[in-house]
Amino acid sequence: MVAFGLVNMGLASDEWGTRVVPVDTRSGVPVELPEGAVVAVALTFRVEAAVDGLAFEETRRFDGGVVETTRTVLGGFRAGGPYEVRLPPERLPIGRASHGMYEVTGRFVDAVGHEHAREVHRFRIVPSEKWV
Repeated sequence: MVAFGLVNMGLASDEWGTRVVPVDTRSGVPVELPEGAVVAVALTFRVEAAVDGLAFEETRRFDGGVVETTRTVLGGFRAGGPYEVRLPPERLPIGRASHGMYEVTGRFVDAVGHEHAREVHRFRIVPSEKWV
């Protein structure tokens, strides 16, 4: 298995630039985000040996159930880094029913299915007028 290290994670938006997200917020204070914002995840990582077909899988849970799972193929990487990739931007949900706590699990997997890293983050979507 290729040694893999997530160096940094950020949330990028045209409205506020890029905000660094603490690695693994499962046990800490969740990151608050305004409803309806367009956000792209920015990932910075290193690999100790070449890896082919690296993909980032993201599973979102809300209110106890899986809302969505996405898979973004990042490509092949030779040993080294740091490498920075930005996932396609997405619009956050809008409306009262979407407000609340989301748990997002991100996994880095290669072409043969080996998991190289897993992170769990908690986000709270709040009304845009209450977001600072």
